Amino acid sequence: MHVDQFLAHPPRKVWRALTEPDLLERWLRMPNDIEPVVGHRFELLADPVPAAGFSGGPVACEVLVVEPERLLSISWGPEWTVTWRLEPEGRGTRLVLSHEGFDPDDEFQRMSRRIMGGGWRTGVPKALARVLDEMPD
Repeated sequence: MHVDQFLAHPPRKVWRALTEPDLLERWLRMPNDIEPVVGHRFELLADPVPAAGFSGGPVACEVLVVEPERLLSISWGPEWTVTWRLEPEGRGTRLVLSHEGFDPDDEFQRMSRRIMGGGWRTGVPKALARVLDEMPD
């Protein structure tokens, strides 16, 4: 799945919201211990999603690619990869999210994609924009 979002904030500010644990938690709503260092293993503490058969708890992640203020790619659990691309656009940033690795033949994966896709397209972009608006320049 891919989500393209314009944010009225410079890439350095968006980068901070993606890579500082307290800021990431504020918009993603998952406590974490991310560090923008390739190979860094961290956890996202996810809420249960009964509709998907997910009981919640820590999701093991690893930072795969880091290009400060341009690209962040992480593994999300054992199957998925989430990548954020930041492109300067005027006084803001074009943020393109890719969440890949879903197995279309697996019912759990299809349901997860449907649920996560809804979040990535609706609530998450609004929450990220709100956190960015609240952050000092």
